[in-house]
Amino acid sequence: MSFRLEGPVLEGALVRLEPLGHRHAAELAVAAEENRRTYEFTWVPRAHEVGDYVDAQLARAATGSLAPYAQISLATGRAVGATSYWEPRSWRTDDRLDAVEIGFTWLAGSAQGTGINAEAKLLLFRHAFAHWGVSRVDLKTDARNARSRAAIASVGARFEGVLRNWSRSWAPGEDDRLRDSAIFSVTEEEWPLCERRLTERVAGFLPSGR
Repeated sequence: MSFRLEGPVLEGALVRLEPLGHRHAAELAVAAEENRRTYEFTWVPRAHEVGDYVDAQLARAATGSLAPYAQISLATGRAVGATSYWEPRSWRTDDRLDAVEIGFTWLAGSAQGTGINAEAKLLLFRHAFAHWGVSRVDLKTDARNARSRAAIASVGARFEGVLRNWSRSWAPGEDDRLRDSAIFSVTEEEWPLCERRLTERVAGFLPSGR
């Protein structure tokens, strides 16, 4: 596959997605410690692990298989989480991207429920469909993670089923276990309606007149 993931800066009204770098590490370390209870099934680095986490994401990015982002709250100017494009797939020609996943996503407790997740997904979906011309974008989470499944469904992705023993578990204490993964997607046919609904949802978080 010759297509390499390279994510540009993507900016909305609530969030700016910047290619992840060590300049974000200090703020991400603070964000990651805000409310660990929301990460029951998701691996999020502890404050002292953020430097190694950034190194690992940049190493994956160097292979062209991942484009990691820091999520910057425009209200505060601070990094409040991370997300990524990853697992690019080309089925028709090597230089054309047919599908991509959005993953490695987490947000500080204070950023959850603020519209940042919805707008980040809007920006990522829009770039994938409009600029890369993908046929689908998919998202996966631990099948037990009701919070994450609800968040994914809320941005308009359709539940496709559960992939059994699909990947390693990221839940604390389950390093030697596999997890069942709930998979969701948005296809190119569904995207126009999904885009309208996401745009309306994000607008509900904006101050009047913006």
